[in-house]
Parts: sequence; structure tokens; C-alpha cells
Amino acid sequence: MAAKQELCSNYVMRKPEGAAASFFSFLGFLISSDRLKTRDLFDSPAETATGRLRFRTRFLVLVSVIVKNVLIYLKAPLAWLGSSLEIFLNYPSFNGGYVRLILNFLTGNMVMPETTSENFRSFLAILDKRFNLDPDIKNGDSRYTPLLSVMAAKLSYENKAFVQKVITNNWKMDFLEFKNFQCDNVDDISTQAIILQDNSNDPNLVVVAFRGTEPFNADDLRTDADLSWYKIEGVGRVHVGFMQALGLRKNNVRPNRIERGTHMTKLAYYEIKEKLREILAVNKNAKFLLTGHSLGGALAILFAAVLTMEEEDGLLGRLEGVYTFGQPRVGDVEFGEFMGENLLKKYGVRYFRYVYANDIVPRVPYDDQANFFSHFGPCLYYNSFYHGK
Repeated sequence: MAAKQELCSNYVMRKPEGAAASFFSFLGFLISSDRLKTRDLFDSPAETATGRLRFRTRFLVLVSVIVKNVLIYLKAPLAWLGSSLEIFLNYPSFNGGYVRLILNFLTGNMVMPETTSENFRSFLAILDKRFNLDPDIKNGDSRYTPLLSVMAAKLSYENKAFVQKVITNNWKMDFLEFKNFQCDNVDDISTQAIILQDNSNDPNLVVVAFRGTEPFNADDLRTDADLSWYKIEGVGRVHVGFMQALGLRKNNVRPNRIERGTHMTKLAYYEIKEKLREILAVNKNAKFLLTGHSLGGALAILFAAVLTMEEEDGLLGRLEGVYTFGQPRVGDVEFGEFMGENLLKKYGVRYFRYVYANDIVPRVPYDDQANFFSHFGPCLYYNSFYHGK
């Protein structure tokens, strides 16, 4: 059994959506400055529920709660809309182009797209069809790891057959894992990651890419909208939604060992950590990197953060770097200082956070006086002309 160590004694969490909360509960929270005493809305220890909250903070938290509740009701319609749109957009490619599609329709031979096919593309892949790596940039080139990272982060949005085809046929690499995980606060699958290995150079490079927010996935959107937080002693405050997407909870953020044959084996952090141990044990010289876009970027840096909290020296010594793209804020200033002193300095892990122009995602949750979320580490900013600063 994992240790039930209550490391997060200070926290604020939105209660499950099924919990009783009336209109007057929402109104009372908005107009009263008493901190978190609306107990049917939030779960927090007694000491956290004392004090006062600014009106802007209460307003932003209330908006977050309302958005999460609305998304519950929109889950099925959003899923249907997204599935229907992707199937519709895949008809031309499954039928040999627009002309052939029309002919097949008129002759009754139209091919129906299969969502599990290696040729089926997600909405994002239809918008940007590029999946080939630059043949002139090889392993060992300083540009290689960030470019491989961004392509792996993009590939993580696709289905298993498509991912395997691109990795083995296009990239000539080893396809190791395609895994769906449960988020700790929902029963449905909501976290996805892929693992691949480049054997073209020594040491080999293993890539773990976390899927970002899918545009029509209400569970992903609810994770992003959650402003709840855990306060971990000696580490700082971290975003609850992102931690739960990794399968981490306030009472066992640092388990002594993994529970086998239980619900925990379906959770992302534990499964991926064990998989990495297996892979790296076979290849003593191999290193690995973590990457992701949007929500996936948040999961990538938090995965490295929990390895640091657990002092996983063996894995951290093999971590080549963390590359995130359009990553939202995941913690407060204290969390950033902990990561800077430990992950970046003590373990010497490279962390690159890429931001494109006016992308809103890296700017949320907001870092004004009403909130505490803050970025840390170097930021590589690119304007709308793809010129870096």
C-alpha cells in the first residue's frame, strides 16, 4: 500500500460536482469576504478556511466553478460535435480526394472513415499535416531535441495506429508505448501519453510526450479551468487539476511504493515512472526527455517536479531535459524557487518553455494580485513571424 502521508495539509479544492451547492451558496461566497467558509462549495482544512479573500479572487474562483459545472453538461454534446467534425473532415482522405469523394458518393461507394485507422487524423492534424522530421537535423545537433520534442508533442494528439505508423515508418524510431490514463478526479480516460526511442545515436534518447487539451474534450477543459491548489510543505502551491491529471492526490503525493493490482496502476505518474525504469534498465546509456503542448506541457514539468520531490536520483540523472510548448502556469513563486534550486541546479536538468506570440494558454491562470500562479525558468518567446527573442 502507498503511504497515506498528508503532505498537503494546506489546500483549497472544489468539492465534487455532485455535492450539494445552491444558488445562495454561490452568491454568499461572492459577496462575503470570509475565506472559504462556504463549506458546500470547497474542501479545505480549518486553518485555510480562515482569513479573507479579495473580491477579484472570489470572482475568479466563482467563474472557475461555474465553468466547470457548465462543462459537465456540455461533455456529451462537445464529444459528439468533435467526433462528427473529425469524421467529416477525414472523408476526403479516406476516399482519395474531393473529386473521388464526390464520385464515390454518387455511385454509392463512399468509404466511411475509421477513427482507429492509421490514416485517421485528429482535428489538429488536419489543420497542420506536417509530421516528417527535418532530414538535415540529426541526433547530436543542438536543434534536434527541441524539434523532436515539438513533433512528439504534436503527435500525442493522434490515435494509436497513426502514432505507431509515424514513429516507425516516418521517423524510423522504436514505438514503445501508447497509454491512456484516468484522471484522479474523474472516472473516464482523460490523460494520454506516448513513449518512443531514438536509437540512431549513442546514447539513445527516450521521449515521453503528454497529450495536451483536446478542443472538444470537456474533461480536459475542466482540468484547465480548475483554480484549486495544493500547498506542499517545502515545495509550494501547485495546480490541483494538473496534479490530478497525473493521478496524484493530497494524501499520497509521495508514495513509498506503488500499489499493484489497484486503481493506482491506471494513473499516469506511477505507470510512466515504472515504464521508464524498465526501459533505462535495459539501456544503461540511454537518456530521456519530457515534452508536451498546452496541458501536456503542464504535465511534463509536473512529472519532473514530482520526481524531484521524491528525490528520484536515478531517473533525474538520466533526464536530458523538459521541453514544453504553450504551457500554462502550474505553481506559485515558492514552487518556482524549489524547482530552480533542485531540478535546474542540483540535478542540472535543462528546462525550456516555448511561447508563441499572443497565445493565451501560457498566460493562465493569471498572475495578478488575485492569484498566485507564476512561471519559472527560461522562456523562449517567438513572435507571429516565428522570430525568437
